[in-house]
Amino acid sequence: MLIRFLFPLLCLLTPSLAAGEALDRFVLAMGTELHLQLGGPTPRAAEEAALREAARLEAACSTWDARSEWSRFNAAGGAPVALAPEWLQLLRVVKAWQVRTGGAFDPVLGALIQAWGTRVGGRTPSPEQLAQARAASGAPLLELDEALGQARLTHPAAALEEGGFLKGHALDRMRAVAKAPAGRLDFGGQLLVWGPAVVVSVADPNHRQRPRLSFRLQNASLSSSGTAERGRHILDPATGEPCPAWGSTAVVAADGLTADVLSTALYVMGPEAGPAWAQRQGLAAAFLLSDGRIRMTPAFRALHPTLLPQEPR
Repeated sequence: MLIRFLFPLLCLLTPSLAAGEALDRFVLAMGTELHLQLGGPTPRAAEEAALREAARLEAACSTWDARSEWSRFNAAGGAPVALAPEWLQLLRVVKAWQVRTGGAFDPVLGALIQAWGTRVGGRTPSPEQLAQARAASGAPLLELDEALGQARLTHPAAALEEGGFLKGHALDRMRAVAKAPAGRLDFGGQLLVWGPAVVVSVADPNHRQRPRLSFRLQNASLSSSGTAERGRHILDPATGEPCPAWGSTAVVAADGLTADVLSTALYVMGPEAGPAWAQRQGLAAAFLLSDGRIRMTPAFRALHPTLLPQEPR
């Protein structure tokens, strides 16, 4: 996880979440840790509502579970499948991000994920296998018909891959159902904060336990992408191959879904094209290069980040 709370500062700030009790809880969800801190007059009810929502989303959308609605959709072999309006709307949003990012983000990479074995420790596909996986990948293969309540993957081997956006969406949904006046959620390293500000840090891309910069996060989500924890697991939709291990990205956005999508997309764009694109979009983004350099957009500099000393490599 490339982003973490600065826990001593967080603990000092906890009593200011809201008048009344504040709960602090860790659980496992979607294969990672979920840390909840919710304040307000009924924090326990807020916490339970958030946890139920996370469990509901995982049961419906996780393609790690063959019983989920999205797994059944992936297994339909190109046939139209009835999907709930909620999922059709979410897929419409993430498909639009594929267009907006020029293909750097793509939700239909299941065939490439399988070809590279990123869920099972990794493997190198043959040129023929890679070509077949590329043909079965890409958001244009996803057809949505909200009037009929149906979706279809036009290639029989195509598959949704939720890893680049579902946690961010889950953060937004947990905030919505919790109805807490203040909260801090950390879902596998992605943060969503509302109410009082929280001091957060972004890790050195070469040493994820070492903070490289810090700033105050308020009413926003912070997401990061890189290779320090899982190796070269981020795939470039344009080539179908793993992106180079050049460093990491950090993105601050008003909602979790946007931050989640863009941290991945900007990593795929890379440390040269990524900053220019982010600046044109007015995004708050930082690019931490493996050689120690940090590139920030003007919107990220406006957060007044503090650079922390870099330890010798």
